[in-house]
Amino acid sequence: MEEKPAPTPNAEPQPAPQTEAPASTENAAQTEKTYLKAMPLRDLADLESIKAEVTNGNILILKITPLANKNILDVSRAVNELYSFTEQIGGDIARLGEERIVICPPKIRIWREKTPAKSEPLPTAA
Repeated sequence: MEEKPAPTPNAEPQPAPQTEAPASTENAAQTEKTYLKAMPLRDLADLESIKAEVTNGNILILKITPLANKNILDVSRAVNELYSFTEQIGGDIARLGEERIVICPPKIRIWREKTPAKSEPLPTAA
């Protein structure tokens, strides 16, 4: 049998074996599914669950008519709060007609068609 030489005091330490690091919450969020959910906005208290859904990575279509039938000022407050929240997290928000709002989490953008100015002629194929 051969003898292994004893380590010298000036020898560089060997790196510890690498183990796989636990998945971060960001990686876990990327592997979860994204859902498109339609929800009514009935009360200002609904805002917390709406924010939680968007924070979890879901896309929401909110019907604002139930709240508008109760109090139009609450609709304005809710939309302003959701707009600020969406801007803060880096998401996107847009109106869908008169009755609905869509809210997207970060990394998802809403496509907005640019409409030509009224003074400009519409492009033609000819």
